[in-house]
Amino acid sequence: MPIFVPMNETILSLCPGPWKDYELIDTGGFEKLERFGKFILSRPEPQAIWDKSLPESEWRKLAHAHFAKEKNNPEKGQWQQLKSMPHNWQIGYENTDGLKITLNLAQTSFKHIGLFPEQAVNWDYLYRKLKAFPGPTPKVLNLFGYTGAASIAARAAGAEVSHLDSVKQVVTWTKHNMESSHLDGIRWIVDDAMKFIKREARRGNRYQAIILDPPAYGRGPEGEKWILEEQINDMLKTCKEILDPKNHLLLLNMYSLSFSSIIAANLIQSNFGSVKNAEHGELYLQEKQGKKLPLGIFFRFSSF
Repeated sequence: MPIFVPMNETILSLCPGPWKDYELIDTGGFEKLERFGKFILSRPEPQAIWDKSLPESEWRKLAHAHFAKEKNNPEKGQWQQLKSMPHNWQIGYENTDGLKITLNLAQTSFKHIGLFPEQAVNWDYLYRKLKAFPGPTPKVLNLFGYTGAASIAARAAGAEVSHLDSVKQVVTWTKHNMESSHLDGIRWIVDDAMKFIKREARRGNRYQAIILDPPAYGRGPEGEKWILEEQINDMLKTCKEILDPKNHLLLLNMYSLSFSSIIAANLIQSNFGSVKNAEHGELYLQEKQGKKLPLGIFFRFSSF
């Protein structure tokens, strides 16, 4: 049986700092009201189980668009346009360390717009750590890469980046984000994440940094089923095989109402042992009205 050695870990609650092009205005009633650049959107948010601070009339007055869920499928629906706004638009993100990127947004039928703002703290982390990487150019693998802000942050830091997602249209979206950020050279992969890393392990390929932001449920390009609680342990086992044992970084992010960061810590410890520079906890967004909206958990560690 494995013997667990206690990790020297830091437990954090992380929230992005001031961001000119993003603002969480209010939350409650299972919804959130957000500003992305010049435009304000009202969307479903299952974590917002409390009452709204602003009256409903104020939400309607402020919002340019509202996402209405389908009755039979809460994950799908349609946007109701309340004020004139484009279907596609851009916002910028920059931090005090020199990271500066441009992200392309769009209204989709799944309520998403191509951006998870709480992840900005992880973009900052990746950029800062990879800029300080103690060796040759690091190879970064971003699994479940979505529209790729993390990939772009890593590329902006000078890393060699492989970006994987199972949806070709999402990978195309990421390429647009890369080009809008005046970058190039990211390797694009449309594949099932588990199948890909198992092939990489058989080939003996290694990466100095791995980013994982898996959904609770998902499908690969050929219908492969992904269920987070059933497969994340096996995925981390394989990630250990392809992560450079000398100079390395791993960032795990999970959004599941049933998961705590202690679960993430146990997963990491059981697969990687006692890692260095371990940090885990919650990600959240601070709204103008004073409430904090929790938006997932993270675990990250590095050898440097």
